[in-house]
Amino acid sequence: MLVFAASDKGGTGRSVTSCNVAFHLAQRHDVAYLDFDFGSPTAGAIFDITRAERGIEQEGMHSYFTDGLADPRRLDVWTSTSRPDLRGANIRAGRLTFFPGEIGGAEFGMTDERVDRCAELLTQLDHEYEVVLVDLSAGRSTALHMALAATALSKMRSVTCRWLVFHRWTRQHIVAAHGLVYGKHGILEVGKISGHDQKDLQEDIRFVRVAVPLLKEHNPAQSAPQATWLLAYDDELRKLAVDRRLGQSRVLGTTPVEPILQYREQLITESDVAAKIANATTIKGFRSLADRLVDDEVWEGA
Repeated sequence: MLVFAASDKGGTGRSVTSCNVAFHLAQRHDVAYLDFDFGSPTAGAIFDITRAERGIEQEGMHSYFTDGLADPRRLDVWTSTSRPDLRGANIRAGRLTFFPGEIGGAEFGMTDERVDRCAELLTQLDHEYEVVLVDLSAGRSTALHMALAATALSKMRSVTCRWLVFHRWTRQHIVAAHGLVYGKHGILEVGKISGHDQKDLQEDIRFVRVAVPLLKEHNPAQSAPQATWLLAYDDELRKLAVDRRLGQSRVLGTTPVEPILQYREQLITESDVAAKIANATTIKGFRSLADRLVDDEVWEGA
């Protein structure tokens, strides 16, 4: 299965959520994580791989497409991470392999050759891993267009592909996520031009709401008027999401506001919860996303 993580805006929590979902999937599946954010590869920092915090010097994803590199560098997260609570993880855990970007990389032009190379890599990894998660650049990027073009090729028609569109729970982000999928030069329009069946592609897209406040919980820092306003505005956002075709039936899941992630993008583990520096609801949200991502009934039921 191929999973593509997209967002219209930067700062949506796309990468940190995707890394955490990959981490939970890897407890029972073999997972590959590809950093296709060619201009700003940051997944290495989220996995706490010091030598790949902002990508690697060479032989990364950028060189694979621009220099004809035969085999991009692979890093085993379990042995490469600097976090003690991840190193030598549960021996029953699946593989979690990271394909980093490169330091100083940038967006590049899309050519037929690069689309073919993309399809070759994705097809190969789909055979090697149970889940391949591709973290795309924000917006209508080369990475997004190339992924759409590659997955439309006849040789990839039999591969299961799922598309996740991440957005924060604000008016601006809801409108932006709608535009990325349904708008001009959006996923559905570009996908159709690339050769996808538009209806089938739409069925393969789900939205992920990131950093959603848990408004039902009592917060002594809130005044009564503030709490009332927040609940009313939350209802307004839900109505907007329905109007923009981002309603609950199209949502794969949500993650709550997590104070740690406001300061440092990282994997949230059980040890963080045990130390009381992270919230159990955050892990629950990531785990639910991971479970629903690979649940065929969830994707058939929308």
